[in-house]
Amino acid sequence: MKLRMIGCSHHRSGVAVRERLAFTPDQAALALEGWRVDRPTNEAVLLSTCNRVEFYVASGEDDLPPCPSLMARHLADAHNVPVDEVRSDLVTLRDEEVVDHLFHVAASLDSMVLGEPQILAQVKEAYDLAQRLGVAGPMTHGCFQSALRVGRRIASETALHRCRVSIPSVAIADFAGSIFERFDDKRVLVVGAGEMADETLRYLTDQGAKHITIVNRDPLRAAQLASQWDGESASFADLFPQAARADMIISTTGAPEAIVTLEQFRDRIAPQRHQRPLFILDLAMPRDFDPRIADEIGAYLYSIDDLQQACEANRQARERELPLAERIIHEEREKFFVDTRHRISAPVIAQLRSGLEEPKQAELERLFNKLPQLDGAAQDEIRRFADRLVNKMLHAPMESLRDESRYGSPRKLLDALSRLFQLKE
Repeated sequence: MKLRMIGCSHHRSGVAVRERLAFTPDQAALALEGWRVDRPTNEAVLLSTCNRVEFYVASGEDDLPPCPSLMARHLADAHNVPVDEVRSDLVTLRDEEVVDHLFHVAASLDSMVLGEPQILAQVKEAYDLAQRLGVAGPMTHGCFQSALRVGRRIASETALHRCRVSIPSVAIADFAGSIFERFDDKRVLVVGAGEMADETLRYLTDQGAKHITIVNRDPLRAAQLASQWDGESASFADLFPQAARADMIISTTGAPEAIVTLEQFRDRIAPQRHQRPLFILDLAMPRDFDPRIADEIGAYLYSIDDLQQACEANRQARERELPLAERIIHEEREKFFVDTRHRISAPVIAQLRSGLEEPKQAELERLFNKLPQLDGAAQDEIRRFADRLVNKMLHAPMESLRDESRYGSPRKLLDALSRLFQLKE
């Protein structure tokens, strides 16, 4: 196995570095095509998400292993970035390490949010692009197909993906999802423009939300966040009219006291709503909305404490699922390595069988010429005897190769068989 990965992720690289090396699909295609031109015998896949940029390269049995330094330079050159400026952020993995890492990535066990479902589709898209461009091959095919199988098994055989642990994900999927069947036709009002608001908007847009308005005391920050999510910004003075129009409110300000009291809700928001359902996610501390608003008709108010309880319950459930997920990865990892080592044996086994088949056929022909009185039934019985004899002769070396493949590379045994039976390269 000659497999290398070089890349960076959220584990040790800041967003500034990841942004410099991130690839759009078109840029990834150009980078892969450029690598193929320079190294036509290599296989390559490029995975780029918001949290990681990883370049996977494999070379054939007769080629030198891929050079991590050249791989790093190729990533940097694709963005006109001096490689020395990012080298310290790049991680290099080799052979079995690459397989183990990719399986954990596809399983979402290496993600910033453990169990998030997007990464499996992103891994598949990266491999599909390499395949369409003709830069994937037998090694990357086997590795990525096995990784995708790992991800699908963990999604179906464990509850890992169903145990959300971030406050925004629980708020949208578990709480808002119980009130609204769809989000694409809902008006979303975001009050505040911090990290929590940004993360919640990410989950909302993933669920299809399109009509987003940002209100913040700093109009420039509101405009920036609105632009990021294809929304609109409004003046903080318009808070109450905007709240009256909204179906969902996400509030994350740092105000020292409530920005919406019970009286203000009753006087300035509720009369314009006509009891339409209003989902309010109050992530502020202290709270932005008077907690008594939760008792008003049509109001569904959740504070950060409500969500943290659900998150903690999910976190405990997720921890119970991790051993099963790791066991699935171990099973698929061992299966991949056995299959890979067995594929290495295939050419030698084919030559060995061919080397026995040729003299078998020659001896059968010589025997039938010496015994012309044999009828067809007798000849068929002799042929079956010869086939059984060849298969029995092959059984022991093939079993030895399979056993060797289970515990490591069968290269030494293959070399010994090749010399013993004088097999040609």
